[in-house]
Amino acid sequence: MRVRLFAAAAVVLTLAVMASTASARTSRSGSAAASKITVWLQVDAQSGWPNLVAAANQEFESKHPGVNVDVQYQTWGDHLSKFDATLAGGNTPDVIEMGNTEMTKYMAANAFANLTSQKSSFPNSKNWLKGLAASGVYNGKTYGVPYYAGSRVVTYRSDLFAKAHAKVPTSLAQFTATAKKIGKQNNKKGFSPVYIAGTDWYIAMGFVYDFGGQIAKLKNGKWVGGLESKKAMAGLAAYKRFFNAASRASKTGVENRPQPYDVYSQGKAASIVGPGWFSCCVGKKYTKTTKQFVMPGHVKGQGMPGFLGGSDLAVPIGANKAMALDWIKLYTSTQTMSALRGIGNIPNTTSLLGSSINEKAAQQSWFVPTAKNWVNVENGNILRNMLAQILTGKLSIKQAAQSASDNISSVLNAS
Repeated sequence: MRVRLFAAAAVVLTLAVMASTASARTSRSGSAAASKITVWLQVDAQSGWPNLVAAANQEFESKHPGVNVDVQYQTWGDHLSKFDATLAGGNTPDVIEMGNTEMTKYMAANAFANLTSQKSSFPNSKNWLKGLAASGVYNGKTYGVPYYAGSRVVTYRSDLFAKAHAKVPTSLAQFTATAKKIGKQNNKKGFSPVYIAGTDWYIAMGFVYDFGGQIAKLKNGKWVGGLESKKAMAGLAAYKRFFNAASRASKTGVENRPQPYDVYSQGKAASIVGPGWFSCCVGKKYTKTTKQFVMPGHVKGQGMPGFLGGSDLAVPIGANKAMALDWIKLYTSTQTMSALRGIGNIPNTTSLLGSSINEKAAQQSWFVPTAKNWVNVENGNILRNMLAQILTGKLSIKQAAQSASDNISSVLNAS
């Protein structure tokens, strides 16, 4: 663990050198005749809203005759290592989609162009979602344009809830009781009343924040891990109780192997917890009986804080900045944001927010510590390992939480 974390922390220094090298190059925006711009987007756009990408490309190319948009779809698992290589080699894309938790490390390393002076030119910039916009700001300067967000909700089969004479739960205790009842009525092997992968820290940390805990906090200029606090451990204990009562998934499994919606579409789950767009993939057989509700917290009537995930669009150092900005403005237009909202995502502007379950869930949310080394906490699997230790009983909650807190403090404070 510590060896892996040390190696991950060392990447920061390497990245800083890469970014410094890149910033010394002449920007491609000064080239006389650009023939194309390269855009890196995640495969979510390719599978979920390719028409919106195509529309932005078409409009961009009509405004810039002779310039083509080369969209290259990336995967979350390896896009950072590929990006690091382009920084070192001087061939960065012109626009890159970054997860909101990935931004800080690269902003701190000067890998992205400063967009502060251009901020007002972006659509809806006065009404950007504060939680998402904050992930693109470092030391008071803007480096990322909010793309879209997604809160976590419960997607469920209304037919199985009706069979159990269960209403939409308004408290964690009620949801737990419903899960137990549904489990007794559907006791076939592999069936989960609530399918949750054991090490899904996005869900587990919601329990921590629901009980008033937090992952880490900044104190006197240093990051201090907080998972060993009484409130945080109460949340972890609640997560363990709920998992044991509701989920039959692997205690050491991760949330995308298999995807929760695949389990659901195969009839092996009465409900799943995840992004609101999970409803798109529940299978034809369950489309009509699929509904959603806000994950309830331990206080009756109060939703559990959910991780407000999302993406930003950034312009790497050395890119064709002028062209990149034009493309981003078209791709984050009000029309595009409205369309993204229509398929279950949260748009980047408060002016388009409605009263959907997804948007209601976003009202109670949490976000990871905005530390430059946070991505190394994720890559080091500190939270996943802690949850696996707790659920399998390898360590007590106190032991696992203390160890995770110590590791988090070490990683976040690494120079």
